[in-house]
Amino acid sequence: MANKMSVKAGDCLLYEGATSNTMYWLQEGQLLVTKRKGSGDIELGHIFTGELVGEMSFLDGKPRSATVKAVTDCELIEIPREAFEKVFDGQPQWFQGLVKTLTDRLRKTNAKVRI
Repeated sequence: MANKMSVKAGDCLLYEGATSNTMYWLQEGQLLVTKRKGSGDIELGHIFTGELVGEMSFLDGKPRSATVKAVTDCELIEIPREAFEKVFDGQPQWFQGLVKTLTDRLRKTNAKVRI
């Protein structure tokens, strides 16, 4: 149910403010995370092989909080919401609550941080 995909160096994978039904697991390469600030962008960090990207928006249904661009050619696995929900729905309620709580807290903390 997950799809392999490639992103070329310099191409954007995710756009700040966009909505989402997918998250990605980076198999190879490096991604750069940026956020709009005034008339430019500021660098928030990098995503490296083995890490997930796009998970916050994917989990809470809110718009993407940052833009993600490929630093190098990247290979990713695209995880659609339907595939995730099949696994997630089978988890205990407390686990589902934990994921929601962590996502809410991270979103609130991000909103408080002034960049």
